[in-house]
Amino acid sequence: MAKRPAAGPPPTHASARHQRRTRQAHAEERAQDYVEAIAALIHSTGEARTTGLAKSLGVSHVTVIRTVQRLQRLGLVTTQPYRPVTLTPSGRRLAARAKARHQTVIAFLTALGVSPEAAAADAEGIEHHVSPETLAAFERFLAAPRSAASPQDC
Repeated sequence: MAKRPAAGPPPTHASARHQRRTRQAHAEERAQDYVEAIAALIHSTGEARTTGLAKSLGVSHVTVIRTVQRLQRLGLVTTQPYRPVTLTPSGRRLAARAKARHQTVIAFLTALGVSPEAAAADAEGIEHHVSPETLAAFERFLAAPRSAASPQDC
């Protein structure tokens, strides 16, 4: 059987590093989403079970189990079979930071006139990619008086 030619040039070391960084960034995003969802479930129902997490995140139960195991290795959650998932102090801090970023992005988008529904949906993609500098500018914009505030002022 003949080999297919490569679609492009072979990957470079820089390309491989970029791919590793991208995978790491996605893993960090997933960790933030999970601890935020765990905190929300604990707040609303008193506990976070893997079935509830699967439902709220729209993923399979197996995906939740694997991710919770990874979060446990990272020291963000604790759990035992047939028991709820709980956040460690580190997990609670990460969840609080993720929630604050999320709320800031939503508030900024709605202040610009984006509908609350669209702002909530868009914030899911934006919140993980906003630099601390940009997030601080969002916060300054939100703190400024509405009549005088414009994006250029921030």
